[in-house]
Amino acid sequence: MALDKSLDYETLLDRAKKELPQTLEAHDRFQIPEPDVMIEGKTTVIRNFGAIAESLRREPEHVFGYLLRELGTAGTLDGQRVVFKGKVATAQIADRIESYVDEYVLCSECDRPDTKIVKDGRVLILTCETCGAHRPVHVRKQVKQQEADDIEAGKTYDLMIEDVGRKGDGIARKGRFIIYISGSAKGTQVKAKIDKVTGSMAFGTRVS
Repeated sequence: MALDKSLDYETLLDRAKKELPQTLEAHDRFQIPEPDVMIEGKTTVIRNFGAIAESLRREPEHVFGYLLRELGTAGTLDGQRVVFKGKVATAQIADRIESYVDEYVLCSECDRPDTKIVKDGRVLILTCETCGAHRPVHVRKQVKQQEADDIEAGKTYDLMIEDVGRKGDGIARKGRFIIYISGSAKGTQVKAKIDKVTGSMAFGTRVS
């Protein structure tokens, strides 16, 4: 097709965009499944959480930990589902997933989702596999806690079991941390050793 040299650059660019194949345009879109949310009694379930994490190419535990922190609630991973304590609105969940995508998935240069997270010392770096750009992940800082509220792996704490998860683990809270203790009944005071700390979640074993 012959081009009219009198046409300016912007006009030619617009024409070229209109002539792009629809298959190419569709390929460029990043599709995330809408959260399939259901209220079960006093809990909220995302039934397709596994599919959401897979579309983001992120570990389910990482996405789950982010949602727990942002929604300010307790919860459990149950296969392909996530179960939150309390009733959480679908719009609120969708908004938090979108925030996760902006911070942990999309490249800030080309806006593509073809990225991965690598660790450089203590800093998480988002690296784009499409354009090669990289940037630090700006993890949202939490309100500074008193030292007494911090949780450290290997240490033992006195905790009150406030609830029990679907798999039978007791759920306790200390400061900003949600702590899962195996073999603990609701309403009991336990002494537990912390085995692992991940973000604002911790996992421990009852010692008395």
